[in-house]
Formats: sequence, structure tokens, C-alpha cells
Amino acid sequence: MGEQAKIWTAKVLTLFPEMFPGPLGCSLAGKALQDALWRLETLDIRGFATDRHRTVDDSPFGGGAGMVMRPDVVDEAIGHALASAPELPLVFLTPRGRPLDQDLVRGFAAGPGVVLLCGRYEGIDQRVIEARAPLEVSLGDFVLSGGEPAAIALLDACVRLLPGVIGKETSLDEESFERGLLEYPHYTRPAVWQGRAVPEILVSGHHERVRAWRLGQAEALTRDRRPDLWARYADGRGQPNQTTKG
Repeated sequence: MGEQAKIWTAKVLTLFPEMFPGPLGCSLAGKALQDALWRLETLDIRGFATDRHRTVDDSPFGGGAGMVMRPDVVDEAIGHALASAPELPLVFLTPRGRPLDQDLVRGFAAGPGVVLLCGRYEGIDQRVIEARAPLEVSLGDFVLSGGEPAAIALLDACVRLLPGVIGKETSLDEESFERGLLEYPHYTRPAVWQGRAVPEILVSGHHERVRAWRLGQAEALTRDRRPDLWARYADGRGQPNQTTKG
């Protein structure tokens, strides 16, 4: 029992539990789930409705289009999820939340797990958000039909960081955002494809020069495509490597 409690656990509160595990049942995350490196539980919010129609939403006060998820039903679902795992942080997936980034993912992965609340319709009654004070997290500046796709993306990002999920864990160190940079380009066989050759530096066998080239490429990509990341990287690392070509 004590050993089982150490497994990284995700509890997802949703109106559509059939959407899980979905992609999380495939590839690395799916194998890790099968190998009990993490645990996934879904709770159907509709199961906490008290009327015979299992009503989870109602029309908004003040008028307007759409429906709003009821605070009493959502609160019961949250309470049930946290009762057996009060140590898990409660996360509400919403466009109003702070952007999901790699620092936040690392924090979740380093902890015991997460409880993810997936909204639907026009959203969730503000009073339950105030009462439960979840960490509000957004996948980006766009609107989804519900929080489930965002929850799947968040969980995939977390699970791959768990011990034993990725075979060569050293490869994680060079991925996009791990050093505050976008990742450098990758190449494999054939060495020449449609007249395009692999950069000579990558077949030189000179590991230090390869590392320097990759860092330069990562810096150039970040500077060109994500000036916001570049500014933070440059401020935190001093004078960056200026190598951009191999």
C-alpha cells in the first residue's frame, strides 16, 4: 500500500471520461501507464449531480448565450478527488490561466501528481473557483471545446519527465525549453537526400564542435522565432554563443 502511494497520480475531473486515456494510452505514456510508472483516474462530474436528470449546468445569471457548470456539482467532484489525495495540486484548465510552460511541467512532474479540472460549456461558476482556488492554467491563446485536450497535453508533458519513462534521460537536457532555448535541428540517414546534405560538422566525429554547432543553431532559432525566450536567455546567461552556421 505504501509503495503504491508513491506512484505519480493524475486525477481528471471531466464530463467525458471516455476521452481518457486517449493518446495517453499509446507510445511512451501508454507503456509507462501499463508498467505502473504513473496512474490515471477519471471522475465523471455528472456522477455528482443530485437530480434524476443528472444536471451539471444551468443558464447564466444576467443572461447571455450558453450554459455554466454548477458550483455545487463541481465542488462535490473536487472534494471527492481531493479526499483521498489532499496532497495533489488542483489545476483548472482554462484560457484565463497562466500559460503552461516547461518550468510548470517540471514542477508538476517532480510532485506526487495532479488533479485536473476540465471545464465545458461557457465555463465554471466563479464561486467554486474562488472557494477551491485552483491553479488556473492555459494551453495557449485559443479556445477549445473543453479542458480535456489541454489536460491530455499537460499530462503527456509531465509523464515523459517521470523516472524510467524515457530510456535515455540525458536526451531531455537538450530539448526545447530545457535551457531556455528552442531545440537545434536534427538529421539522420541518408546523408544526402534530394540533393540536400547533412551539415559536415555532424559527421566530423568532433564532439565538442558538434556541441558548439548545436548550441549556436538553438540560439539562432530562438533569437529569430521567439524573441521573448531569447531576451530571457540572454539576460540569464550573459553573452550568448554567436555561432549560427556550421
